[in-house]
Amino acid sequence: MHHQDQTAALEAANHAVAGARGNEAGIQEFVTFAIGDDRYGVDIMSVREIKGWSGVSPLAGQPDFVRGVLNLRGVMVPIVDLRCRFGQGMTDATATHIVIIVSIADQLVGLLADQVLDIVPYEASKIQPVPQVTRDSDVNLFGGLLTDEHGMITLIDLPQIASRAQTTSAAA
Repeated sequence: MHHQDQTAALEAANHAVAGARGNEAGIQEFVTFAIGDDRYGVDIMSVREIKGWSGVSPLAGQPDFVRGVLNLRGVMVPIVDLRCRFGQGMTDATATHIVIIVSIADQLVGLLADQVLDIVPYEASKIQPVPQVTRDSDVNLFGGLLTDEHGMITLIDLPQIASRAQTTSAAA
């Protein structure tokens, strides 16, 4: 994605986030984004803003998936590398990557991803559970699955994604 295209996409996504209202008649909206060829989503009501990647300040003693903290208007926001969190290696972050700032239990957390895709409305009743093949705790990182004309969207369980990120950054 070219820088101008990315900037326009970020502006459009932030405009949609700012205009999001409560769920109407069981409809939920999700901000969807890509990590490699995979699509993921988070509830739009948890998203505070979407920024381009600008680097972070590293913190010692954090899990590998916590890239460091971002100073967002005076608030220190831990940044979670989702590719790493999902066991796919570290993201080689560049200016084309994005950070989705979400609110989890009254704390801001940034999610590093490849690109923002769209805002997708979906009936809450159509969200499918994630199959539990093993007792692997990483399965608990996901809150459900959606399908649309483009394939599958894996919904992220935000409290699970940031559980270790929040406790370790609070202790720092």
